[in-house]
Amino acid sequence: MSAITRQGGNGFAMQPQNLDEAMRLASMLAHSNMVPKAYQGKEQDTLVAMMMGSELGLNPIQSLQNIAVINGKPAIYGDALLALVQINPRFGGHEESFDDASMTATCTVWRKGDANSHTVTFSQADAERAGLWGKQGPWQSYPKRMLMWRARGYALRDKFADALGGLITVEEARDIPSEREERDVTPQHQPRQEPAALPHYPADSFETNLPKWQAAIEAGKRTPEQIIAMVESKAALTDEQKQQIRSTTEEAA
Repeated sequence: MSAITRQGGNGFAMQPQNLDEAMRLASMLAHSNMVPKAYQGKEQDTLVAMMMGSELGLNPIQSLQNIAVINGKPAIYGDALLALVQINPRFGGHEESFDDASMTATCTVWRKGDANSHTVTFSQADAERAGLWGKQGPWQSYPKRMLMWRARGYALRDKFADALGGLITVEEARDIPSEREERDVTPQHQPRQEPAALPHYPADSFETNLPKWQAAIEAGKRTPEQIIAMVESKAALTDEQKQQIRSTTEEAA
């Protein structure tokens, strides 16, 4: 997917100049076995995908290979979403990480001209609340990858909505119930229950991740309090562990 480039790059890429040419190209592609099955024999869907891809800077072939229609709505594959943002002139970089102890994916993106970076996390607990964890398909086969794609999708759409034209990832679109699956989800009145106490953060995982957190603090990407808040959203830290994290700035001073 990293090979995605804006229109007008090197190589053979047919670009229709008007609607008539676009319709003829769509008809030709729709009757080809080289396009995804979802577009084969569907000239109108092929044309719409080409038009949407053109708005994003993709040539017709790239549009059909990277845009899918899920429950009647267009979506784009996770790797292509990142590639589109990376070629945006305002893109300032991104960083992804995964914490095995808390099963949390983190994606941070930078936009040129903005003073602050933008970080989104998506964890196993988030997936469980959304009814995704253990769902048949990729959530069972590649759970870590699905968590990372969800964190990436949210982070990129939050910061680069102008570059993505409102598209969501195919992976996220597949998890949205179709109209036939929608049902009343109004919560029933139940007695209020006190939240269960969070488990303590494992000592061995803390020792493993502490150098990474210290490096992020020293690089100015995170503050000690941000690290503590992120970890304690999933597991409780001891006072000694918190002090070890805070001591990074004290040593630097």
